Amino acid sequence: MLSKINTCALLGVEGFHVFVETDIAGGLPNFNLVGLAAPSVKEARERVRAAIKNSGFDFPAQRITVNLAPADLRKDGSAFDLAIAAGILAATDQIPSGSHSNKVFIGELSLDGEVREVPGVMAMAAFLKQQCGAGESLQLILPRGNAVEAALSGSIAVIGVASLKEMVAYLRGELSLEETRADLATIFSGEDEKAAPDFKEVKGQIAAKRGLEVAAAGGHNILLTGPPGTGKTMLARRIPSILPSMTLDEQLEVTKIHSVAGLLPKDRPLITRRPFRAPHHSATIAGILGGGRIPQPGEVSLAHLGVLFLDEFPEYSREVLEGLRQPLEDGEVVITRVETAVRYPARFMLVASRNPCPCGYYGHPRRECRCSETQIRRYRIKSSGPLMDRIDLHVEVPSLEYRDLEVGKEGESSANIRKRVERARALQRERFKEAGIDCNASMSHRHIQEFCPLDRETRSLLRRAFDSLALSMRAHDRIIKVARTIADLSGEKNISAEHIAEAIQYRSLDRKF
Repeated sequence: MLSKINTCALLGVEGFHVFVETDIAGGLPNFNLVGLAAPSVKEARERVRAAIKNSGFDFPAQRITVNLAPADLRKDGSAFDLAIAAGILAATDQIPSGSHSNKVFIGELSLDGEVREVPGVMAMAAFLKQQCGAGESLQLILPRGNAVEAALSGSIAVIGVASLKEMVAYLRGELSLEETRADLATIFSGEDEKAAPDFKEVKGQIAAKRGLEVAAAGGHNILLTGPPGTGKTMLARRIPSILPSMTLDEQLEVTKIHSVAGLLPKDRPLITRRPFRAPHHSATIAGILGGGRIPQPGEVSLAHLGVLFLDEFPEYSREVLEGLRQPLEDGEVVITRVETAVRYPARFMLVASRNPCPCGYYGHPRRECRCSETQIRRYRIKSSGPLMDRIDLHVEVPSLEYRDLEVGKEGESSANIRKRVERARALQRERFKEAGIDCNASMSHRHIQEFCPLDRETRSLLRRAFDSLALSMRAHDRIIKVARTIADLSGEKNISAEHIAEAIQYRSLDRKF
């Protein structure tokens, strides 16, 4: 007796087909599971055996061989349980032979037959949607708690089941189950109404706010430097309030990563706001970049299309900081293991903050710095030149005067700043619609030559800055990118010397050192 059941697995955030081939033959009772299955998959033997028996079905006392094909790709997790159980029941004629031909089974089984939720369902559903040909009907049978998440991918019939017994009754035609549909209006209306932090709550720091506006408008990386208590963290946590809203495609892309990581809230099947990730400085390189025995997305991928905030930047290990160079340049992370290499997207806006020295008061107008030159030098060199080159804006956040804190002086609201940011992003989308990029920060050198022409006066100013500050070619290109964003905020078609001058001003560390 032989059966073949369709299921799906993940390699990073990309899905691939898995075929559960079940053979039941005579011989001593045995249950073999083959096909490069990880220990978590092999444990399915005991879960499936108990679930079938406790659901009132017959578990064959024969030699059972289950092969997970293709056998050269590693399978991890508990999402194969439901497909393995369906394969055994199909091979023993407990479900009709033709009832599962156009169906994909995903889900974990409990010992009493309950079908439990699994991570990564949205990524699997998105893959199945791509693979489903024109006119081809496909049903995805999975845990009821994952049904809305899978239905968001569209174009696939999603059937949520609560138990193995319910699934069998549906396949036998004894029970009718409605197809799950995602109501986006309901999802958006259920957004958390808690007020987000607003820039109007930040007193003073006009120059820093301008720098953050430029960074948000062009998707640029930014470093905030200043003594303790000047509002660096307060400013950084308000950046999401001025970033443009995500499109539905971006929301699905972000949700897919969080689903794979198992971080998708049960009551929020779709992430509608840009991520803001702020890992502690004690985080490991695997926690930041991703990794582990079973490679999982790290903070740089969880911040995809959002903000990664690294407070106390020099306190992170040098290994972590240097590891940021590749995702900042390429917009993705490749995690290589002996058996496979996994790619995770990582296009994020890096926001870092740091003090000017270990005690925090170097250059303070009223507080004395207690650090030696050696301590200051050691503190600064933790951020290497190649890494600092990849940060577009270096912004000073100075200490405030009391008059800046006076009650009644309210800053500009995030809503007003966001309008300017969205106008600038709209110009960029129109400009790059044929180039395959979406913001100024993503421009390559080829794009800069095409979209950022400079007149003689502007190029002369940039040449003088390049020579006097000993800039690298990367820093040169990033100044032009920032100037392009400043011009977009001003509604200017061409980059002028004024825009280049402001962009050079944001390279404060190049000017100092």
